[in-house]
Amino acid sequence: APARVDLTLEPGGPRVILSGQVVWRRAGDDGRDPAGCTVGLGPSERYKINFINGFVRGGLINRRERRRLPLRLPVTYGAIDGPQQTFTRDVNEEGLFIMTGSPMPERTTLHLLLGVPGQAQPLSLKATVVHTVVVEDEDIPGMGVRFILATDEEKHFMRTVDELEAAFYKGSLPDEIIS
Repeated sequence: APARVDLTLEPGGPRVILSGQVVWRRAGDDGRDPAGCTVGLGPSERYKINFINGFVRGGLINRRERRRLPLRLPVTYGAIDGPQQTFTRDVNEEGLFIMTGSPMPERTTLHLLLGVPGQAQPLSLKATVVHTVVVEDEDIPGMGVRFILATDEEKHFMRTVDELEAAFYKGSLPDEIIS
């Protein structure tokens, strides 16, 4: 059966939502062992596990220089077939990962509209595709983009990411944007 695991990393701290399949179950009706189950996580959850490991160890396990928040924010970008609406997998002050089965070629410049909780209008951003993941890679397909921002835009976006990070660690973000 499909399963959702809501994990809070510390009291009042960040939440991570994992998806998987129940692979084993114990009824727990003999009085000694409690009921429970084992949930198998798919390869698409790997980046969340890396985030959790990094958080628990007090650092970034994947040696990235920038923080990476696992947030599912609505994003619209210009594609060959017209505007495409999808979601981010993660975001930081330098860029984000856009989930899509049809990533644009690397070095493509994109215009993005990024929805941010608490902001009435989406942020209008310009970015370049720096890497792609296709279905055959056995990971979430999509594209990583790096922002092209003027100094004032960069400062504004940095504040936005700081606010998202504070809300994430406080556990106050809505469930639907926690990836």
